[in-house]
Amino acid sequence: MNGAAATQLRPGERVKRLLGSRQAFVALLGLVLVALWLVAVYQGIPGQRVLSLMVRGVMLGGILALGAIGLSLIFGVLRIPNFAHGDMMTTGAYLALLVMSLLPLGAPLGPFSFGYEFLIALLVAMPLVGLLGYGLDRLVFRRLRGKRSPPVIMAMAALGSAFLVRSLVYVFWGADFVFYYTGRPRPAFELFAGIRVRPDQLFILGLALAMIVLVYLLLERTKMGKAMRATADNPELARVTGIDTESVIRWTWLIGGALAGAGGVMYGLDAQLRPEMGWWLLLPLFAAVILGTIGNAYGALVGALLIGIVWQVSTAFLNPAYGPGVAFMVLILVLLFRPQGIFGKPGGG
Repeated sequence: MNGAAATQLRPGERVKRLLGSRQAFVALLGLVLVALWLVAVYQGIPGQRVLSLMVRGVMLGGILALGAIGLSLIFGVLRIPNFAHGDMMTTGAYLALLVMSLLPLGAPLGPFSFGYEFLIALLVAMPLVGLLGYGLDRLVFRRLRGKRSPPVIMAMAALGSAFLVRSLVYVFWGADFVFYYTGRPRPAFELFAGIRVRPDQLFILGLALAMIVLVYLLLERTKMGKAMRATADNPELARVTGIDTESVIRWTWLIGGALAGAGGVMYGLDAQLRPEMGWWLLLPLFAAVILGTIGNAYGALVGALLIGIVWQVSTAFLNPAYGPGVAFMVLILVLLFRPQGIFGKPGGG
């Protein structure tokens, strides 16, 4: 009788196991979106406004995806929760501002609000932030790896690196809010049903999709990508089989940092630049990475889009400042019911 009782699951465990399946969990996320929509309607928010916020959420998800993909890549290969990733995004935004200040102001390109100087600044900022990430690894994380420091020490080191990077931003650029372009029109056009978007936002989303395709090709079609996946699966075995793990680590930081830089520049284009911008994005970034499955670059894109939509729809009836809190709510749901994320395997990543 005791054996039969032991095989029976308590109601709470049954619910957790049921919601732990991929299909049920996706359905749960869908219910969250429906609940947010219903709350907005109950508050008297027009349906067109909610639909517009969903489209805006997709655009925000594109920005988050650029940072989340790099964050997921670094954690997947190095097992480092890089709390400095948000501040690396901030650094990328400000480095682009510096480059733009050194170039003559050009006319807007086509329907966009930015000129050629912005594209040049983006191309310069991305490798520079990649070098910043690699520099942090050489200065901090490599030494800790050599001492076989536990994960909590690596996490604290990443947190300290975040404060260091943000302090440097304060020193060089100050604490004031700034814009890439002041007083320049930001045109928008109608998609459908009165939903308006700016061409800049479509550019951001297109860049995010292009980056995920490039990351996919890197991981699946190149020798370095296969080495990254092998190192992520088993670093010791990868080293024994002749893989240059130090080269893998270097390229992981360079690529992850470059993606962070691109995300910061795009966020600065869509909003404004301030030293804390990346820090406030850190929680949504981690939520997107965990939601899409840690170490899965493609999942990071899906997670970022979902977080962006939930965040924006919640602003229909909440102060936008509470957006990260909504991302935290989604993060809790993931950790409770499916900690391996949408694309993770049962009982693991």
